[in-house]
Amino acid sequence: MTKYIKREEINDNIILEVANALKKGRLVVFPTDTVYGIGTNAFNVKSCEKIYEVKKRDKCKPLIVLIADISMLKNLVENISPLEQKLINAFWPGPLTILFKKKNGVFPEIISSVNEYIGIRWINKGILSKLIQLSGIPIVAPSANLSESFTGTKMKNIINELEGKVDYILDYGDIKDDSVSTIVQVKEEKIVVIRRGKITNEELEKIMPLNKM
Repeated sequence: MTKYIKREEINDNIILEVANALKKGRLVVFPTDTVYGIGTNAFNVKSCEKIYEVKKRDKCKPLIVLIADISMLKNLVENISPLEQKLINAFWPGPLTILFKKKNGVFPEIISSVNEYIGIRWINKGILSKLIQLSGIPIVAPSANLSESFTGTKMKNIINELEGKVDYILDYGDIKDDSVSTIVQVKEEKIVVIRRGKITNEELEKIMPLNKM
């Protein structure tokens, strides 16, 4: 059964309850800094597998990891290159997902589609930041919708598609802007845009010319 909670009902006790649920591997719908996401413990194999099952998501599509503290990053990735650090300094926290080479054995293989790189984004505002901080774990959070369906912005659609399939839905109202995060990767000391989103190419080029390949 899904526990549906409206914004005005959310207090410190509810936030702590949901943070503990995430840590245990429960599935939670919440607003991110872009659209609504379905989140769970990024270290929990079964919970990450359930995300794919609930969304009917192709397992070839990796999941993005969200953190609420830059110190988390160092425990998750092999290293941070100078150009990656420039991107962090310019756009984090914010809607830029950066693909880093992950540390071996840290994450379930399913969330990176057995790839050596993992997409990570730092969020420092809103309910999600509090949930990550209180749970003490990074969270995976693809958009709160069935694959190939509407982007997770309208609460009516989210309830229709996901009620009964997730443990919590935190309703903060509809999101007007359906822009997703921009995904980039540093290759051969150049920025490669994997997915266009809120951070524009023009903004990125202020850091370094983009790889046009």
